[in-house]
Amino acid sequence: MTDQRAGPGAGRFEVRVTSDSHFGWIRTRLSVERTMMSWLRTATALIGFGFAIVQFFERLGQTPEARSAYLPNAPIYLGMALIACGVLALVISLWQYRWTVHYLWGESFAPIAGMAEEPKNSPVLALGVLLTFIGLFAFFAVLLRLA
Repeated sequence: MTDQRAGPGAGRFEVRVTSDSHFGWIRTRLSVERTMMSWLRTATALIGFGFAIVQFFERLGQTPEARSAYLPNAPIYLGMALIACGVLALVISLWQYRWTVHYLWGESFAPIAGMAEEPKNSPVLALGVLLTFIGLFAFFAVLLRLA
């Protein structure tokens, strides 16, 4: 069965509905989930490590035996940069995830997917959005403390 419908990517490949193609589609869909979870772990590490750097050096500066730092705001800027990188990674990965899932549920792959209705949202997506807000909160908490 050749896909002859108009639209982006129409007619690029032949769609044959077999058990192999269906399970290949499922493997690809689960691979997208694993990739998103990897992005979530990386972003969580960046946000957490950035916040920990800010907290550690703030507490270190409050100890009486500590000498004054040559660049006292450098750890704060480094922590904010790490938090911002984590949030940016989340935003990019959420966009990529939504685009890929939408593509996999497109008209070309509907026969292979074997499901007629739109996809259900994954908990990974909700966790990514929640973590984005947590990262933004951490960034602005550090930024407002600096001011």
